[in-house]
Amino acid sequence: MEKVVIIGSGPAGLTSAIYTARAALGPLVVEGVQPGGQLTTTTVIENWPGFEDGIDGNKLMQDMRKQAEKVGARFDSGTIVKIEKKDGHFEIQREYDTPILAQTVIVATGAKALTLPLPNVAKLMGYGVSTCAVCDGFFYKNKVVVVVGGGDSAMEEAMYLSKMASQVTLIHRRDKFRASKSMQERVLANPKIKILYSTELLEMKANDQGLYAIVIQNLAGEKTEMPLDGLFMAIGHQPNTDFVKGLVELDDKGYILTNNGTHTNVPGIFAAGDVEDKLYRQAVTAAGRGCQAALQLEKYIEGHV
Repeated sequence: MEKVVIIGSGPAGLTSAIYTARAALGPLVVEGVQPGGQLTTTTVIENWPGFEDGIDGNKLMQDMRKQAEKVGARFDSGTIVKIEKKDGHFEIQREYDTPILAQTVIVATGAKALTLPLPNVAKLMGYGVSTCAVCDGFFYKNKVVVVVGGGDSAMEEAMYLSKMASQVTLIHRRDKFRASKSMQERVLANPKIKILYSTELLEMKANDQGLYAIVIQNLAGEKTEMPLDGLFMAIGHQPNTDFVKGLVELDDKGYILTNNGTHTNVPGIFAAGDVEDKLYRQAVTAAGRGCQAALQLEKYIEGHV
């Protein structure tokens, strides 16, 4: 029986591991198919405090893992398929391995940004393609960028990028946005944002330096090659919560609902990071929530376990 099991090894999970290990709780961290989470595919993180020249995302996660191991966290791997509540504990079922029994659980499995099903999307991520303007907008000062999407997220990305890019084009495949009226009004009133309705992104063109153009198609079937410096896909996120459906409360988008910090509706299960935060989705806020989950879990164990 494990006292603490942390599911996920991104900034939220590893921060939780560091704090619970330092509290002598002997956490077991279960890594999924992408140890370290989304940051491992980020070339340079320039908004992580303490690194004047930025830090490679993969190195940051490796260093955090080493730190967690040094203070006593243990690591295992496996795809979690379900968590069941048993008498006084939880049974964490893995796809190909034996179940893990735990007194408490921190869910820190994050969320994945949705991208269009185009060739080389993964290869070009960080090389002209992004899903986060706050993370990467700095690299596109006085440059030409395109945002794809039609919801509030796309509006926010376009507005944020308009503060630094020389030109922002917002492409939407439909003839009207699904974003809130207030967000649409802000975008429509921004002179730096050009809007292309009823337009689809068909192709991305790249060379050794990365993305340099896209091919778009309008409702009439006319295709156009558009040169650009950066492409931001803002078509939504999907939290990795399938394995807790029916156990903890989720919102209509699948994010875990938390209260009083990182508590879920199930005593003993906590959630931290992008799996429960659909607003900020930043590495530093995920780490902060991981710290909070660990501290709240420690108090829960002291009083209930």
